[in-house]
Amino acid sequence: MPTETDELLLRQLPHSVEAEQAVLGSMLIDPRCVSEVIDKLRPDDFYLQQNRDIYETIYTMFNYSLTIDPVTVLENMRKNGCYDPNQSRGYILQLMDTTPTAANVGEYIEILKDKTLLRRVAETAGELTALIQQGTATGQDILEAAEQRIYAIRQGRAARGLVPISQVIIDVYDRLEELAASESAIPGLSTGLRDLDRAISGLNNSDLILLAARPGMGKTSMALNILLDAGKRSGKKVAFFSLEMSREQLALRLISSECFVDNKKLVTGKLTDQDWESVAAAADSLNRSAILIDDDSTVTVADINAKCRRVENLGLVVVDYLQLMQSAGGKSDRGENRQQIVSDISRSLKIMAKELDVPVLCLSQLSRANESRQDKRPMLSDLRESGAIEQDADIVLFLYREGYYNKESENPNLAECIIAKNRHGETGTVELQWTPEFTTFTDMEWRREEY
Repeated sequence: MPTETDELLLRQLPHSVEAEQAVLGSMLIDPRCVSEVIDKLRPDDFYLQQNRDIYETIYTMFNYSLTIDPVTVLENMRKNGCYDPNQSRGYILQLMDTTPTAANVGEYIEILKDKTLLRRVAETAGELTALIQQGTATGQDILEAAEQRIYAIRQGRAARGLVPISQVIIDVYDRLEELAASESAIPGLSTGLRDLDRAISGLNNSDLILLAARPGMGKTSMALNILLDAGKRSGKKVAFFSLEMSREQLALRLISSECFVDNKKLVTGKLTDQDWESVAAAADSLNRSAILIDDDSTVTVADINAKCRRVENLGLVVVDYLQLMQSAGGKSDRGENRQQIVSDISRSLKIMAKELDVPVLCLSQLSRANESRQDKRPMLSDLRESGAIEQDADIVLFLYREGYYNKESENPNLAECIIAKNRHGETGTVELQWTPEFTTFTDMEWRREEY
């Protein structure tokens, strides 16, 4: 019969006392192990408080480039207030005696990481069970919470929790080294438009980028141009969620942009032999790209988030467009304030960008306010239904073509991409060339023969 003590021990979360001691012993026996361990383990990977105190002491000493050996570790434990006169000295000696060899430290680390993973899953299961027992959340809410927390575990981070600045600085240094070694002139994902890339530093991870314009200005075309370039050149998968157009229409637009065959010809099917060759080459190129399309017109932010979590090596998410989306909880719009719904959606999109750690490009309609002004260039106040969109977005881009309003314009195909908000730099205007027959935006100095 199991005793009460046995039952209490069974309730402990998964951990390995031997592996924890072996990792600490390896660092004390051979200080060359320290950098390898610190690169892979964090203090909360140690389940026992006594072991965690010793590891945190060594971790701090390493950050200050101090000599690490049994004597200095004990001295620093004394300074940190975690030294026990009756136990600490004997325990440090025990750690060194029971460690077989420091050569196997890599295997000990793997055991600890596996136990940490099991604890994270167990904690999440407990939290979800508690949510169900409270009876206040719907099944959909609990499913969303479960997916979010399991995704956070899979990404190797806690769903919530404080992180010491020392760890953040290590991550920043790694990112700076990565950028310094990179051949790209911009830190983010390229839009395919060099002038725009320079102005906004590309599309950066965890950013919400808002692309807004009046109907007919070319929002979807611009988004598809960016999607096409990223899908072909970034080496990552890119996802396009279209609430307005079908996937067949989107594929036609992409083929037109890729092969420079007039969009009207593709819609009617009136193609010459040369056109067919171009279409076949474009289709082959698109087949080799990493573009994913979803044309579910009832999709919510929670649905997009859930679908994107399952995509390996995701690089970009595009949503066309914000005002067509249902509220985050999928509730009906009746009896609800539409402005509040749009605010909730934009906030959810920003949270999604941070959680997935990819840029999210969201298209948005503008109100008619600009059409009653002498200068019809859009302003931030024209964002339809909510000022919260402007708050949540890291970058706000407006598309404007003088030729749309004035048919006698000197250059009817001159487009302006107005950067109205930019957390990474200055605001301003980038001039682009609009090619209506191919529904494509290009840099002003672009020439057909370059491609």
